[in-house]
Amino acid sequence: MYKKGARIAIIDGCRTPFQRSGTGYYDMMGWELGRYAIKGLVSKIAMPVDVIGHVIMGTVAADITTTNVARESMLGAGLPYTIPAHTNTVACISAGAAIVNGANMILCGDADAVIVGGVETFSDPAIKISKAYRRFILDLTMFKRPKTIGGKIKLLRKMKLADFITPEKPALGEFSTGLIMGQNADRLARRLGISREDQDRYAALSHQRAAVALKSGKIHDEMVPVVAPGQGKAIAMDNGPREDASVERLSRLRGAFDKRYGTVTAANSSFLTDGAAVALLMSEKKAKALGLKPKGYIRSHAFTGQDLWEELLLGPAFAIPLSLKKAGLKLSDLGVIEIHEAFAAQMLGVIQCLESDKFGREKLGLPGRAGKVDMNKLNIYGGSLSLGHPFGATGARLLTTCCNRLVESGQKYGVIAGCAAGAVGGALIVENARI
Repeated sequence: MYKKGARIAIIDGCRTPFQRSGTGYYDMMGWELGRYAIKGLVSKIAMPVDVIGHVIMGTVAADITTTNVARESMLGAGLPYTIPAHTNTVACISAGAAIVNGANMILCGDADAVIVGGVETFSDPAIKISKAYRRFILDLTMFKRPKTIGGKIKLLRKMKLADFITPEKPALGEFSTGLIMGQNADRLARRLGISREDQDRYAALSHQRAAVALKSGKIHDEMVPVVAPGQGKAIAMDNGPREDASVERLSRLRGAFDKRYGTVTAANSSFLTDGAAVALLMSEKKAKALGLKPKGYIRSHAFTGQDLWEELLLGPAFAIPLSLKKAGLKLSDLGVIEIHEAFAAQMLGVIQCLESDKFGREKLGLPGRAGKVDMNKLNIYGGSLSLGHPFGATGARLLTTCCNRLVESGQKYGVIAGCAAGAVGGALIVENARI
């Protein structure tokens, strides 16, 4: 738990509009999106940039040309080169890890203020040539380096035509299990008895809530417009939410991962997304000295590890109760709940487990269930199923939305949480700084 005498203030957050991969940001690199998010954040806060002591950003599918995308993003945003930066990855909770790392850096006295967040783009992912072709090039130019034509021909004879023309597909599966996320979601739905209709109903609700939030301007303050190459005008809005989403429409789709029996579809799964999101953390003492008015304080956080086969997507069901315990709170104390929506099946599974007496006793060591999840507190402006999920950035979006909702509603406490590949869960309790 973060002690009252050393509270970490959340000053504000900013993100780019999220775009379905292959659309608005088709010709942009990840660092460029990160640059927009950081510039947008700095422009919202009246403070000297030399107060910033570090920049930490999460990413998953790193571009080999910009492996430390946090550094490239902050330099591109015009921050002084004297500010160090580093990039971390914990799959879908990478930005959450960046937030916690930044908070700990402030607590340790290594910085007064840290920009935290993440970025992801799948419009131009790194696609490898075949392994055989890679070995051929490396042996030819770096390792064996045959001097004679005969030696080079000897290497060439080991190659097949397919080695030159068949690329290696990007790895989307779990390294430990070999299953892709959608297959895990299908397994979870079957094990917990989550129906296709319930999944489609949840996904439709996410889209409907996001569409209303965008139309009403509820989340406009989170975003900074992006001028993308080849676009006639600045991109100012998410393009993922579908206003016409309904259970009837979604029910027409076939299973995406198990074509015959699967209930997980493209419509009740989060989609590949490009975007960046960041937030500014600061010591409470420094914020007061600068006359800044924080939106929230970090009350506690928790990371958990689960069984890779049966609990991969249930991270929030483990991490939320642990973070609440650290904060001395109950689930019923939360007025705002923001959970990453990887799949509708995953969300329904997390809710079912939090509300299960058996799960609470056997998995969490509680006398009964963690509590009841109020759907009127959960992701009321939509979530990853509708807004999109740039892997490395989602945690910072959740944090910004949570803080804004706390201020708007006057609620005291909120939580952000997510699941990640490798069966890791993360959660963070936020306290309203305006009451």
